[in-house]
Amino acid sequence: MRSILALLSFVGLFNATYATAENGPVVIELYTSQGCSSCPPADAMLHDLAKRDDVIALALHVDYWDYIGWKDSFASAEYTQRQHAYARAANATTVYTPQMVIGGVDHVIGSRPMQVMDVVQAHSRQGNPVDVELTRRGSNVFVSAAAGRGGDYVVQLVRYTPEETVAIRRGENAGRNLTYANIVTSWDVIGRWDGRTALALEADAPGDSPVVIIVQQATNGPIVGAAELR
Repeated sequence: MRSILALLSFVGLFNATYATAENGPVVIELYTSQGCSSCPPADAMLHDLAKRDDVIALALHVDYWDYIGWKDSFASAEYTQRQHAYARAANATTVYTPQMVIGGVDHVIGSRPMQVMDVVQAHSRQGNPVDVELTRRGSNVFVSAAAGRGGDYVVQLVRYTPEETVAIRRGENAGRNLTYANIVTSWDVIGRWDGRTALALEADAPGDSPVVIIVQQATNGPIVGAAELR
């Protein structure tokens, strides 16, 4: 109970101190699982982060805990592969939950709010080198960015469900009703960009769920720009 109260206190401080975006949104990816007993505090923290305008908070549910008694209803092997790609890029030998990847480069245990707070603040001060513009027209979205320094970048379109509560019946979290925020439902590469010419892309994005665009150095490198339509 003491650790839970401490977590809530830190999350409240986190929300109160850094409420305004200065240099573009910081992308936070939480790798989590309904079958992970240490994940609920990180899931709760992401729920608070999802309310902010200075970050884009995304929950990617992995499938490698499904074997211990409860199959995560949001899990995808693609998100597990993305987490492994981050591990390879960082020369790490293992993956774990809950893990937050911030800005595509910093890996933090997702249940450590003070560390998360410090890293997000550092990324906010540094800012995104690419200013991404995102607009919607009907069922399509339009992505643009000015020409800048050269590089090899992937432009990714992410959709998510803002909130859903799940009754966990088996596994490590059996008997709990857990609420999850910003649950990623798709993550697609919609283009490549060399950075030297202006970026202009159009993509199909039907439905009312939020749309996120992430411009990232290939492969699983730093995130250089991002935008969101909620």
